[in-house]
Amino acid sequence: GAGGSGYGSGPAPGYGTSYPAPRYNGAGAPANVQLGQKDLSDGGDSSKGKKPSIALQALNKNVLMWAGFFTASLFVYFLMSGKDFSFLMTYGAMSRMFGFGILNLKTFKSQRATGVSVKTLQLYSIVFFVRLTSIVRHEGYLPYDKSGDWLYHFIEIMALIFSASALYGCMVPFKATYQSECDRFGEFSVPPGFGALYLAVPVLILAMLLHPNLNSDWFSDVAWTYAMYLESFAMIPQLYMFQKQANGVVELMTAHFVAALGFGRIMEFIFWVYSYQELVTMSGSKGPGYMALFSQFVQLALMVDFFWYYITAVKNATPLVLPSSNAASNMV
Repeated sequence: GAGGSGYGSGPAPGYGTSYPAPRYNGAGAPANVQLGQKDLSDGGDSSKGKKPSIALQALNKNVLMWAGFFTASLFVYFLMSGKDFSFLMTYGAMSRMFGFGILNLKTFKSQRATGVSVKTLQLYSIVFFVRLTSIVRHEGYLPYDKSGDWLYHFIEIMALIFSASALYGCMVPFKATYQSECDRFGEFSVPPGFGALYLAVPVLILAMLLHPNLNSDWFSDVAWTYAMYLESFAMIPQLYMFQKQANGVVELMTAHFVAALGFGRIMEFIFWVYSYQELVTMSGSKGPGYMALFSQFVQLALMVDFFWYYITAVKNATPLVLPSSNAASNMV
C-alpha cells in the first residue's frame, strides 16, 4: 500500500548461424523465405535422412534459450522472492534484462547493428537510468516481497548496463552496419538522430503534471513515473524501423529481443490491472494509475501484429517476415 513501503500486491540483414540471407524475386519479396517449408538448408527433398536442417537447429536454439529464461525465473521465484503477487514486477524486469542480453549477444557476436533502432536504445537507457534514481533512494515503488530488497535493483542496473552496451555497439564499433536510413522516427525539424525527442520531451511534461506520491518526494515520484510512461513508448521507433525495412525480414535475435521486452510488459500490465489504484496523487486522484494502465495497453496494442508473426516464425522455425506498411511512412 501507499505509505512508502512498496506495492500491495551495411549488408542485407544476417541471421547469424541460423538462416541464410534472403534472395529477392522480381516482386521484391524474399524468394527463399517460405513460411511452412520443411527445410531451409537446401529447399528440396535431398535433406531427408541427412543431419538436422538449419531450421530445426535454429528452433532448438530458440527453445533452449527461452527454456533457460523460464527455468531461471522459477529459481528466482521459489528461492529469491516471497512468492508475493508483486513478484510480477520483478519478473517483468527480468524479462527486459533477458531481452537486452539477447540484443548484446546478437550485436557483438555478429558484429552488426542491422535492424536495431538506436532511438529505442536511447529511450530505454533513459528509462533504466531515471528509474534507478528513484528506486535507489526510496522504497515506495519497489515490490513488497524480498526481491525488492536488492534483486530488483540489481536487475535494473544490469538492464541499464546491457542497454548502454548495445547502444555503444551500434554507435561506435559497428556503426558502419547501422541502418540509419530506416531508423528515422521523428526525423522532422530536429537534427538527424534526435527523433526520440518527440517522445522523451512530451512524456516528461506529462509525468511532471500527472504522477503518484508514494515516495513523498517530487523528484523521485516524477522520475519513477517518467520511466513508467516513457517505457510504454520506447518501442515505437523499433517497430517503425521494422516497417521501413524494404523486405520486411527481421533478424531472429532482434525479434527475440523485442518479444522479451513485450513479454515483460505483459507481466507488468497484469500486475497494474490489480494494483493501479495505489498510484494516486497527493489529492487522492487515481489519474496516474489510469494513465499507467492506458500507456501500457497502448504499447501492447502496437505490438499485437509483431507477436502474431513472431509466434508463427518461431513455431515454423522460419525467418520473421513482417508485412510492409505504406502507412508507416505517414508517421512522424
